[in-house]
Parts: sequence; structure tokens; C-alpha cells
Amino acid sequence: MLRNKIAIYILLLTGIVYLTISGMPEKSAQAADTGDGKLVYVIPIEKEVERGLEAFLIRATEEAEEAGADHIIFEIDTPGGRVDSAGQIAKLLQNLEIPTTSFIVNQALSAGSYIALNTDTIYMKPQATIGASGVIDQEGNAADKKAQSAWIAAMKSAAESKGRDPLYAAAMADPSIDLPEYGAAKGEFLTLDPTSALEVKYAEGIVKHRTELLSELGLSDATVEEVETSFAEEVARFVTNPVVIPILLSIASLGLIVELYSPGFGVPGTMGLIALLLFFYGHIIAGLAGMETIVLLALGIVLIVAEFFVAGGILGLLGVGAIIGALFMAGFDVGQMALSISIAFVVAIIAAVVLFKWVGMERGLFKHIILRGSTTTELGYVSTVNRLELIGLEGVAITPLRPAGTAEFDQERLDVVSEGVFLEKDTPIKIVKVEGSRIVVREI
Repeated sequence: MLRNKIAIYILLLTGIVYLTISGMPEKSAQAADTGDGKLVYVIPIEKEVERGLEAFLIRATEEAEEAGADHIIFEIDTPGGRVDSAGQIAKLLQNLEIPTTSFIVNQALSAGSYIALNTDTIYMKPQATIGASGVIDQEGNAADKKAQSAWIAAMKSAAESKGRDPLYAAAMADPSIDLPEYGAAKGEFLTLDPTSALEVKYAEGIVKHRTELLSELGLSDATVEEVETSFAEEVARFVTNPVVIPILLSIASLGLIVELYSPGFGVPGTMGLIALLLFFYGHIIAGLAGMETIVLLALGIVLIVAEFFVAGGILGLLGVGAIIGALFMAGFDVGQMALSISIAFVVAIIAAVVLFKWVGMERGLFKHIILRGSTTTELGYVSTVNRLELIGLEGVAITPLRPAGTAEFDQERLDVVSEGVFLEKDTPIKIVKVEGSRIVVREI
């Protein structure tokens, strides 16, 4: 049973390596057949801004460059997200030689506004908004002054790089700037509607749909190539979310702990391994982890499996350390990863304590690695019994007691020990204490 369970663990964990390597989205190697016309790539920027989105945009823009696109339109509808990811995306956009346009179909808030400001032109739907770009931490509080200052400078720099007035970009991130004429009194972040954005030249036009936008850009006859996120990229975007990571790791630790108390291989272990697989799969696809992470993970697994066959505990500790190291290598934010691992660790401890209390160590994998046998009289083992009935008996030392020796009591020879003094042969003695096989005597 133990070998079967370990074999299943190895088989399923090997799937992590295979899927993470084989699941990478393939880049298109063929350019679209556009004849003598123009080629426009339309790339969506939706949901939260995070590392999964960054990986998708890298793949999509590289595909557009290889296809020889004449223009890239980013259709934006995002409430914002991670500042670090937005910074990497902005760097990507600034390095593109292809003209770029942001088409805000609903909202480009926070990190989304920063991304839009790094494109050459901005167009908005009549109901769209851009702005509200204050920096907040994971608890929803304002970031420290150093982070805020850096973010405000980045917003202003993005606006200036495309010839826009940096005042409004700063007001989107700095509530101390007073612009009541645009609905941003002191203490509020600036958010521009299409009319206001057009007025301050943060938008080149207001259009109702993509066809109208293409006409405004002089690309009505262009061939449009829409890029969609692959299934792997959708998974990566989900599992690299800072909220999802601790949940996945907690499920993994909880599932594997419960599996130790379960006979055979069942649902808990499967859930734990799937959670672990999703974590590494998503981070590989998002470009956050490479082959060195998978090698370290595999090494950790091998060491833990080896611990079942080699006593000492050192291999197991090294294996756990290797897996934790792989988790840190896969994560982008060390602090966030440390918090996620700590949460999973606490969950695992609580589960282990509860299961130990209510289930014990006599089920599942534990019954194969913990000695539960005992030496009983029924199996032929005889334990030492305290012969308390000997206390008070009188006899004679038949050998010198130095202090141990032999004495006779009622024709029964017993090994005895004096109270630390030397007694000669034939000395009359009395038993004063019995402790298991130790019989203590005193001279009469």
C-alpha cells in the first residue's frame, strides 16, 4: 500500500513537470495574408492588471511584430491592478515601433490609465472613463509616501512621453492637486469622462465602436486580426492573482496532510496535487518561473520520497526546503510569497493537530512508517514484575555483597544488592526494598 501511494504521488507530480513544459502557448509563425492593404492587430486588456496579463501582451505584441502589423489597438476595460506589472507592460509599449492606440471601451482606471498613457493615441467610448490612479496596498490602504511619489512620477513621465500635459496624469494619482472644473476637488483623484479627456487632450476622439475607430485612424480597409488569450494564459492570469496564490497553497498543504491520514489515495491528495500543479503551471506560463524552478521542485519531491526509505529525517527536511525554495523562485513578489507560504503552513499545522487529536496516527500512510507493535505476554514476552511480597523476608548472604551478590531466602536464591556497604558471606540480611529486578537488602 505504501509503495502504491508513493508511486501515485510520483506519477501525479511528474505531471506538473510535463504540463508546465508542454502548456506554453505557441506563437504564431504565419503572417496574415493582407495583400496590399494594412494589417491591424486588436489586443484586449481586460480584468485585473497582473503578471499573467503581462505574459499575454508579450506574446500578442511579438505575434503582431512577426506578422508585420501596421497598427496595434489595445481594447481596454480594466479596474487596474499591480503597479509592478503595469510598469513592465508600459516598458513593453514604449519599445514597440508599431503605432499603438488605446480604445477604452469601459474603464481604464489605476494601472489601466497608466497603460493607456503609454500608447500613441487614446480613443474612448461615450460612457468610458480614465483615471482614479491612486496607489493602494493589499489591505486597501494608501501606499507609503515613497511608493506614491514614484508612481506619480511614472504617471507624469508616461503622459509627457506622448506629448500630453503631465498635470492631469499627476492629478489622477495625487489627491492634493485641485481640479474642481473636472470633478476632482482637493482630496480626490481625477477621473476623466470622454468629453473632459478630449478637452485636455488625453483623448483624440470619442467613438461608439471599433469600425468607427478604424475610420478615424484611416484604417477602414485594413485587415483586422484579433488576438485572444489561450486557455493556458487564462489559467495563468487566474492563479497568479495575489488573492488566489495563498488559497492554492493552502489547499495543497491541507490536501496532502489529510491524505497522510487516509487509506489508499483519495480525494484529499488529488486536490492537493492539482492545486500544486495549477500553481506551478500558471507561474511557468506567466513567465515567472523557468526550468530551474521545476528542477528544484523535482529534487524536493525525490528527497521527500527517499525519506520513507532512509531513516534520519534529514532528507525530508532538505526536500521540504527545496520545495519552499521552488515556490519562492516561482513567485514575483518575495513578500507576497512569504505571506502565502505562511498561511499555507498555518493551515497545515491546524489540520495536522485536529487530525492527530480525532483520527490518531493509526490510519493512512502513518501506519506504514510508525512502529505500533508491543511485546506482550500473549506473544511469549515476559516483563519484569515487582515482587513486593519479598519485602521483609530474612535470609543469609551466600556470597559477599560488594554491594551486589547472591542471597538465600526460604530456600530461594536471589540476586540482591546492599544499601551501598560491603557485607561478608553468611551475614544475616533482610529485604527492605524491591524495584523491578533490583532487590535491596540490609544487615540484620
